[in-house]
Amino acid sequence: MAVGQVTFPFMHPVKGIQLGTCNAGIKQTQRDDVLVMAMADAGHCAAVFTQNAFCAAPVLLAREHLTLGPRWLLVNSGNANAGTGKQGLHDAFACCAALADEMDGIAQQVLPFSTGVIGEPLPVGKLTSALPKAVAALDEVNWDNAARAIMTTDSFPKGASTVIEIGGHPVVITGIAKGAGMIQPNMATMLSFIATDAKIDATLLQHCLFDAAEASFNRITVDGDTSTNDACVLLASGCSAAPTIQADTPEYKAFATAVTSVAKRLAELIIRDGEGATKLIRIVVEQAASAAEALQVGKTIAHSPLVKTAFFASDPNWGRILAAVGRAGVQNMVLEAIEIYLGNVCIVENGGRSPGYTEQDGQRVMKQEEISITVRLGRGNYCEEVLTCDFSYDYVKINAEYRT
Repeated sequence: MAVGQVTFPFMHPVKGIQLGTCNAGIKQTQRDDVLVMAMADAGHCAAVFTQNAFCAAPVLLAREHLTLGPRWLLVNSGNANAGTGKQGLHDAFACCAALADEMDGIAQQVLPFSTGVIGEPLPVGKLTSALPKAVAALDEVNWDNAARAIMTTDSFPKGASTVIEIGGHPVVITGIAKGAGMIQPNMATMLSFIATDAKIDATLLQHCLFDAAEASFNRITVDGDTSTNDACVLLASGCSAAPTIQADTPEYKAFATAVTSVAKRLAELIIRDGEGATKLIRIVVEQAASAAEALQVGKTIAHSPLVKTAFFASDPNWGRILAAVGRAGVQNMVLEAIEIYLGNVCIVENGGRSPGYTEQDGQRVMKQEEISITVRLGRGNYCEEVLTCDFSYDYVKINAEYRT
């Protein structure tokens, strides 16, 4: 179950972007598990990928094909095609070639993506046999079906969409994501596909995506595990009537802000759907000497199993938060300058427990479904935010039974 009320939003269609789904029976037969995305001829594609050294075969292939003018995306759920060696690369390329044949293109114009169980061969025959159905279903309005087709342990489909105005014309930005566990993007199992009809060159599009991913997907963690298959793609079809977006202009700033906003919403939805999660935890580190320092402290807190289990139990064990800040690796930390807040309740100041803190105040905050932790380091002017969730019994159960 999701933390908070989550409904799939209205998804504005993107001119020049079509989506088609079908069921190939890769791991289950209850819902679609294959997604094809097609982009207009004049479009550009940007992507960021996992930093895991054991990255999946489709990641290796997608990185290679990204520089060759991709037109189509091929996504499957139920099998990660990771830890599969040279055979995995051969299988991923065979699927690209099969889709290219359907679309009268070449395999190098296809970016493959997979998510699911690691270490099992990709059932190429099942996937390629299903492609004609997915291609036949291609339509600009299929975002809901697409969001469901890429799910694995997700409990709900994730989408975000917005429209901005550039040069007096509308520009659409619409995206989907999947992810609930193995989430610690470092660009989890996380995939996200965002599309726009904006006119923008490939280099600027890549710059925009890098910044958006850094501010969103690289600021979330469920369990600290970076997947073998993480990827985020931004497609720009160029089909809007708006003028071409140029670097260092108000139009680019508006566009980049909107892309980042969509990415942040998708990232938050991943945390709201964290495996077994019952609480959303927003960690804000202020007054840091650098952005990297703030992020380091925030992620140390977010990765602590002791902190996360305390939140699940609604136990205001503030010492666990204090300990996480202390072991974050910040050099020359002045303890007396640090303040830590649980919600609006100050729990630490002047090097120890706040004199005004009471267990009742802490308990009141810990019982909430959405909780904030604020750390003020007293060292500078930098601030970063990290989103995470609690660890529950269900997290262990979901991951213990994942392959059964």
